[in-house]
Amino acid sequence: MAWKTVFYILICYLSGSVLFAEAAGTLLGKRELLQSSEDKNPGTVNAFKYCGFWCGVLTLAGDLAKGFLPVYLYLRAAALPKRWALSLVIAAPVLGHIFPVFHRFHGGKGIATTFGVLLGLYPYGKPVELFAAVFILLSVGLRIQPTFYRTFAAYPLTLAAMVVSGVEAPVYIGFTVITAAVCFRLHKSKEARAKPEVKLLWTH
Repeated sequence: MAWKTVFYILICYLSGSVLFAEAAGTLLGKRELLQSSEDKNPGTVNAFKYCGFWCGVLTLAGDLAKGFLPVYLYLRAAALPKRWALSLVIAAPVLGHIFPVFHRFHGGKGIATTFGVLLGLYPYGKPVELFAAVFILLSVGLRIQPTFYRTFAAYPLTLAAMVVSGVEAPVYIGFTVITAAVCFRLHKSKEARAKPEVKLLWTH
């Protein structure tokens, strides 16, 4: 692997390590509210829930961008190899978000950043469409509660859908790394875990 690619992957990881929930909370003077959250997760949901609309918007935009831009720019960089190194480029921003070097390797769950890296594959839209479809299915159709279990299910199901539907190998390999990291992060999470429930759309 060319040194330029290794350097680029490192930059991807470091950019992922910037936690925009922390940054936005500090900017708006609400960082203490974010840190008081039940699960201590510096992510988009807690930014909206504990710090308000604008903090949530800034966090969402930042977490999407730090996933989108590295992948999008990499695919358009003529001097860099594209195919198998793409797996690490896809995974690196999400790994940075989950295990941020700037925050003692304790970060968020990486959902928004995952959407960002998959959006960065544009115009190749199948991976992000599958990820979105699975989340919608588990949120609206099956309604898995609480969100902890929904997320735990969404990543392996999306990975299986990618493989079955013929998504390009470098993409689903990168998503495999992301899935392993997210599931590990969820496993280590200290958030309260209520009994999982599945409610079909047509039931009450």
